[in-house]
Amino acid sequence: MDAVIPHTFVGPKVTFTGMEDPEAHLTTFHMQMMLVGGFDAVRCKLFMSTLTGMAMDWFISLPDGHITSFAQLSQLFREQYIVNRAPPPVSYDLFDVKQYQSETLKEYINRFGAQVVKVGTTEEPMIVYVFRKGMCPGPFCESIIRSRPRTFAKIRRRAVENIATEGEVCEKRTSVAPTRLRTSSRAQPTRVNEAATGRKSQDRKRPYEVRRPQARGRAEGNRPLRHNFVVELKDLIAVPNIADRLRPPVKTEKVLGPHKDGWCEFHQAFGHHINKCLARGHQLDELVKNGFLKDYLAGSSTVATLAVPEED
Repeated sequence: MDAVIPHTFVGPKVTFTGMEDPEAHLTTFHMQMMLVGGFDAVRCKLFMSTLTGMAMDWFISLPDGHITSFAQLSQLFREQYIVNRAPPPVSYDLFDVKQYQSETLKEYINRFGAQVVKVGTTEEPMIVYVFRKGMCPGPFCESIIRSRPRTFAKIRRRAVENIATEGEVCEKRTSVAPTRLRTSSRAQPTRVNEAATGRKSQDRKRPYEVRRPQARGRAEGNRPLRHNFVVELKDLIAVPNIADRLRPPVKTEKVLGPHKDGWCEFHQAFGHHINKCLARGHQLDELVKNGFLKDYLAGSSTVATLAVPEED
């Protein structure tokens, strides 16, 4: 630890807190030391500068004079943090690499190629098969399915043209076309009164029209006439030849009107009485006009009093 480091010497720019992969940290440290040089004692001293937190506490706890070489320090470092080592990659890890829905072909090839390097496999048929299986459907995927390239290098070469086209299409989609200013080619016609006074005439106003109140509910013309029959309505609709000509409403358990105690024999439901039933009144009115109920009328003429409507 007594080795002197020159002032112009640039140390490695990497840190280890005790939670990272020790192999990855040693690899990065070796790569940076190969660029700047330095003998074994300098490596041991600079390696200490990359430790922080509990990793520094571990290094300080080592006995004085215990470290004799950088190889020994590296071995102690690996054994101390062996649980942080990432599992060694296998060739089947390539099956986990799939193209995302919004990922471009360039991004997918780069990510897949990095995983191939990490796994270290050289089985080209498997690499090509896994790459094709992980692609999203599209023109390039269809082209490699038809041609079936044998190596991943051929796939990269064929992808160059498709990547350029993909980038141009993406640029077109994100670009915004300039808007053209809409100018009038001719002047708008001016009214004579506006040209003379510079404003619209205030004398020409629309006459006020009184709004007529609109009838609520059924229109007056749609209400059936009340006829005087010689029998009660509940008995009249029960006559066989009349019942066959009536269109019975759909039965329901709802209350059809404001009078909960009122019973309508035509609807077979509560809510209104049969003598104030609009549906019954319309159908009987049609039968009267067609002459089917002339024998049941109390007289030859009808009473023109309108029936009081109720909700069906």
